[in-house]
Amino acid sequence: MRIDILTLFPDLFTGPFSESMIRRAQEAGHAEIHLHDIREFSKDKHKRVDDYPFGGGAGMVMAIQPIADAIESLKAERHYDHVIYMSPDGQTLKQSICNTLSLAENIIILCGHYKGIDQRIRDHYITMEISIGDYVLTGGELAACVVVDSIVRLVPGVLSDEESALTDTFQDNLLAPPIYTRPSDYNGWKVPDILLSGHEANIEQWRMDQALERTKRLRPDLLK
Repeated sequence: MRIDILTLFPDLFTGPFSESMIRRAQEAGHAEIHLHDIREFSKDKHKRVDDYPFGGGAGMVMAIQPIADAIESLKAERHYDHVIYMSPDGQTLKQSICNTLSLAENIIILCGHYKGIDQRIRDHYITMEISIGDYVLTGGELAACVVVDSIVRLVPGVLSDEESALTDTFQDNLLAPPIYTRPSDYNGWKVPDILLSGHEANIEQWRMDQALERTKRLRPDLLK
């Protein structure tokens, strides 16, 4: 999988993409992540990338030319399955979206800033708009990190145990059941006996029952 990220602040990605699973996925060749500074595509002599909105109003708008040229330059090199814009009014990120995107070969993620981007970019280039929640961030960079993490971990070969991803919370519209590890007794707090029984069928049934109970109690909307 190749992910190209268009941003005004590429340094914001240094930490998240140079540690843990994302770093290992890149080193193993399972994922390529390329950062592109939108300012480098500006034809303004001062490398300006924003302007005042037509019709007046507060704030600035990311201009069409640098973004359009950045997208066009990437699309001239390869086919992209999706051009994603991180936006608070996009569809809310869900596990089903992550599953679908993890099957893509090449995607572009555009990070907005200021009051947003010129609508014509959204009309003519963007194929998917994603939000990570009903709130507004300074820019799309942190949201893009969330999206990249959520899909790269699903790429075959990234996780040492690929079945682990299949039992994650939300995979079947269920929250994950409680999990425990050693010791089985800590200060009198004991692990449920069923998990120590070695009876695989009973353990799986217990986990399913716990997942259903937890989902009904904490996120009943997932069961609708």
